[in-house]
Amino acid sequence: MTVTPTYPGVYVEEIPSGVRTITGVATSITAFIGRARRGPVDTATRIQSFADFDRAFGGLWRDSTMSYAVQHFFLHGGRDAIIVRVANGAAGSAISLPAAGGSLDLVSASSGEWANALRVAVDHQIGDPSDSSAFNLTIQLVETADQVASENAKPVLTEEFRNVSVDPSSPREVSRMLDQGSSLVRVDGAPPDDRPDVTTSGPPPDVKTPDDWGPNDSNGADGDAITDAQISDASLEDSRHGLWALDEVELFNLLCIPPLTSATDVGSASTLATAAAYCADRRAFLIVDAPSSWNDTAAAETGVDALRSDIGDARDHAAVYFPHVRMPDPLQENRSSDFAPGGAVAGIVARTDATRGVWKAPAGIEATFSSVRELTFKLDDPANGILNPKGVNCLRSFTPYGKVVWGSRTLDGDDRLTSEWKYVPVRRLALFLEESLYRGTQWAVFEPNDEPLWAELRLNIGAFMQNLFRQGAFQGQAAKDAYFVKVDKETTTQHDINLGIVNIVVGFAPLKPAEFVILKFQQMAGQIES
Repeated sequence: MTVTPTYPGVYVEEIPSGVRTITGVATSITAFIGRARRGPVDTATRIQSFADFDRAFGGLWRDSTMSYAVQHFFLHGGRDAIIVRVANGAAGSAISLPAAGGSLDLVSASSGEWANALRVAVDHQIGDPSDSSAFNLTIQLVETADQVASENAKPVLTEEFRNVSVDPSSPREVSRMLDQGSSLVRVDGAPPDDRPDVTTSGPPPDVKTPDDWGPNDSNGADGDAITDAQISDASLEDSRHGLWALDEVELFNLLCIPPLTSATDVGSASTLATAAAYCADRRAFLIVDAPSSWNDTAAAETGVDALRSDIGDARDHAAVYFPHVRMPDPLQENRSSDFAPGGAVAGIVARTDATRGVWKAPAGIEATFSSVRELTFKLDDPANGILNPKGVNCLRSFTPYGKVVWGSRTLDGDDRLTSEWKYVPVRRLALFLEESLYRGTQWAVFEPNDEPLWAELRLNIGAFMQNLFRQGAFQGQAAKDAYFVKVDKETTTQHDINLGIVNIVVGFAPLKPAEFVILKFQQMAGQIES
């Protein structure tokens, strides 16, 4: 704001520099959708390690292909994941604690058979004995439901809430305390007017015998195996369930939908099509597991055309990986089991982004798998030569590198399609630029639409693109060969200005993967005297 001088002297005015630094967004936040032992249903939950997944969703479970995919993701270099648990008929358990004139009714925080292993104890050894509304609550999860009434129970998790109250005006009102502090139970309905009766003579470690704990109704159930309907049915969109639970997430970059069960692929064509279209809307990328029916080269060759047709127009936002991987199963004494590769591939993508950048193809001798004992189908060069031009990313085994990702094409990467989005890194780099510049130019909304604004946009977007160029994200030896940013009278006419529109044109020269390295040899004839 211009200073208005009112007295003789020196005035100091700070002038804005016009520099608004644009920061690149994350590139490898991976969303997983599938079944889990426990945890919130149809709610996107962010985790940063498999230990987080273990605490929130119950860890590895034979009936959950997603649990293995998440484990493989972190094993291969993933650092940031979003979990959406879906369920089919799962139910929780309840514990009723008697009180004068009613009861304090608790329910498990999430559905699943795990909830049958919950038990709760109440004691009145509070800080203020005169407060008749306060009590202590101890909640314990033991290994199995059979241990709830056992003196030899092995606690998995114990939560203690001291001096909670049934008084609605108390800052430690029990419903709020459990909502905000417990991962195991919630209050069902309104608390009673009176505090629950004592179940034990004292808080832990005095809570020892089965008689110290309130009874569990043991109604917890895992439900049936999930189907495509729990993920992509159109009726879920309004309630933001299934796939649309990700609407609550500000940003994700990769999406994995593991097989519905160990023997059942994501069976509905509409599920993959809906997921790919959703990724296109959210500037994300779908990693597709090859169907288990692709058990040889011929099946993959014909199957990819059907897959591409099923996914439709959003096929440039998806890539398929073949074959499956054979890895040790911790729940089966580390004997080998077959797994879809999507979680491991997502981890490799995240690792490549961190070490080389989103513009580097997540493939090659650096894109190695960990703990993969073998691939379910061994591909050789001729078979690879059939599948690669059709847009199938092959997983190969090479000595001494081990098992690696040996392809980086989108499902739009069939040579016959001549698509500009043929390669995974080119598509993902464009998504990165779009999302970063979308977020980094929000400040321009409602600014005066004339040359000063255009100059600031050129300055800030140009600085962002120059930084990427210096990191090696684009082709060219000079910046003018690598990118351009155009915001001026040519892109924004007076008619656009009258409509409140400013047009920004950003061009970039992406790096293409060196898929085919050709060595040419020639014998030297030597010196021939004439």
